[in-house]
Amino acid sequence: MTARPDAGSLNKIWWLAAATTLVVTAFAMFGPVLAVLLAQRGFGTAAVGAFAMIPFACVALLIPLMPRLFARFGMGRCYVAGMVLESVCTLGYFFSDSFAIWCVSAVAGGVGAAAVWNATEALLAEHAPPDQRGRVMGLYQTGLGGALAAGPFVPVLLGWMPSTTLLAAALVQFAALGIVLTTRVYVSKPATPHSTDTFTHQPVHNTWHAMRLVPALVCIAFVGGVFEAGLSSVSAANGAQLGLSLAQASSIVGALGVGSFICQFPAGLAADRFAPQRVFGIAGGVLSFASAAFAFAPQWQWLLYATAMVWGGVGGALYTLTMIRVSHHFSARMGAQAVASGTAAMITGYTLGGALGPLIGGAVLQWMGAGGLSAWLCLLALCVMVASRRLPQPVGLGKNPVQF
Repeated sequence: MTARPDAGSLNKIWWLAAATTLVVTAFAMFGPVLAVLLAQRGFGTAAVGAFAMIPFACVALLIPLMPRLFARFGMGRCYVAGMVLESVCTLGYFFSDSFAIWCVSAVAGGVGAAAVWNATEALLAEHAPPDQRGRVMGLYQTGLGGALAAGPFVPVLLGWMPSTTLLAAALVQFAALGIVLTTRVYVSKPATPHSTDTFTHQPVHNTWHAMRLVPALVCIAFVGGVFEAGLSSVSAANGAQLGLSLAQASSIVGALGVGSFICQFPAGLAADRFAPQRVFGIAGGVLSFASAAFAFAPQWQWLLYATAMVWGGVGGALYTLTMIRVSHHFSARMGAQAVASGTAAMITGYTLGGALGPLIGGAVLQWMGAGGLSAWLCLLALCVMVASRRLPQPVGLGKNPVQF
């Protein structure tokens, strides 16, 4: 029987989630400002796009290596170092106008983001009580979605100048660092003698090993990345080609974000209550229905928004659900590196989906039209349903998931 966590453990979880959410809020605040400043200084859209890609490229390259770094230096130290790097990178934007310095700052921020992202997910998986992991991860992902959505509006609503926004973002990040150092949320949980849903007792050495152990979850995370992160630019461009205004086409991307925001917590609750095979299977079925409906979007343009909301909602939920499942598969009993490797495997799958989604989706849409993109997305949704049948049966999850 799993021991119930004390109030201190639960408070630690929420402080950890709050600190990382503050860092994400700061990133969402200054990201658009940097793009506008570069455009005003005469940089073309290619240069602006390349600059914006730097932190994401760093995350994609470093995430698979993070578990090894955690094992060598300690997850807590890497998490704190990541927080420091992200804070310092924002100061680089504030104190310098040099594009070269900004690129170096972006690299530092990307390295820090990789450490913070992986460590936060792993620490939450360690500290969250097994029967509430869905609730904890759902609330955390909802907070992140809200931060990403609200962050860009903060400077506009408050009427801040760019320099004020950069300084405020740095202060927010240092406040998050202060929370981390004060509450010591980065300290890993000692290994426990019991586990609720560990499907393997063999050691997990690195990210690639974890990916080989749970290929079905990696596949589902990849599909989640395609639907949530990989269809935004394609959806906006497709809307513009269908005659929508810039504002209307951009609002399709907003529908993706809204769907992701509202679906995270319900997905977490479902993960605590129902069997994972059924939850993933239903998610794949919903994605199939929405993707099939997209074929009729050129005739009924309201489907552009409806399908985008479903894609963002269910796609984002798939990522949250895979994180919940991997926290059960690679439990604290197997050690902190196993948990970190499992979460890194999910992040890698999701990131690859977000990176390849625009490339493949854009090409299919250009050469095969809405029907072709609909077929491609239906195939991905089918992969989720097939992968859900290959998941290990839970040994015992919290309050006994309903199999119905």
